[in-house]
Amino acid sequence: MRPRPPITGRGIVSGTGIIITGLVATLLAMIFPIWSYADRSGTGLDVLNADTVSTGYGPLSALDREFVTKVRLAGLWELPAGRQARQKGTTAAVRTAGEHLIEGHAFLDERVRDVAARLSLQLPNEPTEQQQGWLATLNAAQGVEYDRQFANILRLAHGKVFSVVAQVRASTRNSLVRKLADDANTTVLDHITVLEATGYVDFDALARDMVANSTPPLTPSPAPPGPTTDPAPAVPMTPPPSPTYTLPPAAASPRGDDTEGS
Repeated sequence: MRPRPPITGRGIVSGTGIIITGLVATLLAMIFPIWSYADRSGTGLDVLNADTVSTGYGPLSALDREFVTKVRLAGLWELPAGRQARQKGTTAAVRTAGEHLIEGHAFLDERVRDVAARLSLQLPNEPTEQQQGWLATLNAAQGVEYDRQFANILRLAHGKVFSVVAQVRASTRNSLVRKLADDANTTVLDHITVLEATGYVDFDALARDMVANSTPPLTPSPAPPGPTTDPAPAVPMTPPPSPTYTLPPAAASPRGDDTEGS
């Protein structure tokens, strides 16, 4: 039996280095797949593709469907708010803003119902709980306080919708949604302008509220429902008897001939 060679300091260091190298390599092998693949499943492109459905007018994303729903919801409470402002407003500017809300959302409601019908999307027929709360606040207010509440609540709501319209218009691949976004953009900007013209908008409070609500949720919201085989019809809102101001030109005529996707 041959005697073992003596263990030197160099041998100890060399053996330790091999062990450390092996441990590091094992750790990297465990971490690398997690870093390189796990987070990729949650990228915006993957989410977009997962929630997108095909239509005859181009891909319809979850954001597109959410936008169509929000256009409808905006009209369900802003048109009644406009009628109320026409009656309760104490200044001509507030009553004029009410007129713009009535006529603008009557126009958009016809547009959004047409788009939803073509895309087989279900639309709500009642405003959200938050929107009903805004209407209740306006119902309880009187005089100058009503004017102030009307201008600030509606201006804040339009500002939030305006940012959604811009995002949809920049990213949508659906021709019907793109045209609806054009019409919504023109109408919402008009409403923002007339609301600010009342002189009651508190821009400092508006900026604080927009910043406070700019933090994204920790978990993404579920995708809005896609097209259905037989969606229930959306109840049309009663339009005003006749416009009192010139409406902006529509990007697409409601229920007009649209050769795209046919």
